[in-house]
Amino acid sequence: MDAEPFPATGGEPPESFLAMTEELLAVPSTGDRPGELRRALDLVLDFVGPGFTVERFESNGKLSALVYPGAARPRFEVILNAHLDVVPAPPDQFRPRREGTRLYARGAQDMKVSALVQAQVFRELAAGLPYPVALQLVTDEEVGGRDGTRHQLEQGVTGDFVIIGEGSGLRIVTDSKGMVAANLTAVGRSAHGAYPWLGDNALLKLLRSLDKVLARYPVATEEAWRTTVNVARVETPDAIRNQVPAAAEAWLDIRFPPEDADLGGRTVHEITAYLRTFCEPGVTPVVGHVDAPHHADRDNPKVRGLQRAARNQGYDAGFLRKHGAADGRFYYQRGVDAVIFGVGGDGQHGPDEHVDITTIVPYYRALREFLCEPRPS
Repeated sequence: MDAEPFPATGGEPPESFLAMTEELLAVPSTGDRPGELRRALDLVLDFVGPGFTVERFESNGKLSALVYPGAARPRFEVILNAHLDVVPAPPDQFRPRREGTRLYARGAQDMKVSALVQAQVFRELAAGLPYPVALQLVTDEEVGGRDGTRHQLEQGVTGDFVIIGEGSGLRIVTDSKGMVAANLTAVGRSAHGAYPWLGDNALLKLLRSLDKVLARYPVATEEAWRTTVNVARVETPDAIRNQVPAAAEAWLDIRFPPEDADLGGRTVHEITAYLRTFCEPGVTPVVGHVDAPHHADRDNPKVRGLQRAARNQGYDAGFLRKHGAADGRFYYQRGVDAVIFGVGGDGQHGPDEHVDITTIVPYYRALREFLCEPRPS
């Protein structure tokens, strides 16, 4: 696709760019649709165009790509990271619509619009920069990122600084929480519901254990930089009312900052032992995975350079902490600073998800200015 230039001053992005954005947003690239994930990836690769090396990766059926100038993969000074998968939504959310300065669609804020801006800047600048830069496109961030960003890192991809285009309103996210995915499984003894003294109700034991967990980590009623526990599901296999449950299970989604000494820096075994302290006899914690928190040095010259570039577009570009996990954690675990920096919008994962169209051009200019800033020799 031929590039139509963005305005030099003021203005909205070119109509051709918005049309391409709407085409990408119309792709229902959810984790359960591998064909649509591939289509979204191919659309962005076609948008970037020829003249670059494209490395394709696949892990557990999830596709990703790494795009860069030159034939041999170097250590990159800057990596632009974007995910093209989205969470499920009704069909109407995959029919993009514009209302004033808003473009509504699933993935508008999280994060297909930022991804396409990154691709636009990359195709304009990458070949002429005096240092190696890459565009990293993945299709599994919403389901954990292990088969996209982490898989590429395991295959030897590395860099010095990473910009992840999640929506941030041109602010810079330097910290995000870690994540524990855990289940509590309870075992009891079945009996007729009319004779509960003959049974051992697994569901009640599970609920009492959950009460202990939530007493330690109360449900947050306002934003707070502390550990939170979301009880996502409580279930029993019983299909009839008049039976004492012999088994029950709860799903926990735990998010924690680095300051939580009970979870931060702990292994799966250690966290399992910690969760066991909340459980009644017959209730067992099972930890599926643990992801470390993410942190980037706010005094890193590249972080400051990105902040300076955003401020030159008229934005405050303040620092943020993000409660959700992002792929930056995989870089942090390898000693690489990664920040989240993206367009503005609202309604992430909701029925009114949208991008603020007025932030697209400033985001584009900030990325260009940052990448073109003179580097120390």
